[in-house]
Amino acid sequence: MKRNWKVGGVAQIAGLTVRTLRYYDQIGLYSPSGHTDSGHRIYTDADIARLQQILALKELGLSLEKIKSVMDGNQFSLLDIVTIQIASLKENISRQQNLLQELEHLACLIQKNETLSVQDFTTILSAMRTSHHNYFAERQASWNSYLDQLGDYLGESSEDAP
Repeated sequence: MKRNWKVGGVAQIAGLTVRTLRYYDQIGLYSPSGHTDSGHRIYTDADIARLQQILALKELGLSLEKIKSVMDGNQFSLLDIVTIQIASLKENISRQQNLLQELEHLACLIQKNETLSVQDFTTILSAMRTSHHNYFAERQASWNSYLDQLGDYLGESSEDAP
């Protein structure tokens, strides 16, 4: 059963503001499929799927301009974007699990009333810094890798631009 949503309903579903959706429409990133006779935006199931793709790409760190370029090219399917999002999430989970193990080790030492050395704290601080640094570096590297696998669309579009 196909549904239609007004802008407030879409905002609520997506966790965005109506203002954000209007801005996306203004810049041509995400426009509704139609309008009511009174001028209200009407979004369809396909519009909701497109918004999921946009938000997934945004979560991966792409600028709105690059997201618009990707979405306008129709080169990435919903499955492609969901697959990229899954891989990114798995990488993030792995980094967080490593940090968790270090913190659990520190908690164990504290529970045993063992004297903590400066080395114990520097190990944790290093793991935290590495986790955050690697997160951003791997995120960019992963995105570049996925672009290569999917035809490096962004590189082609910048060369083809007038």
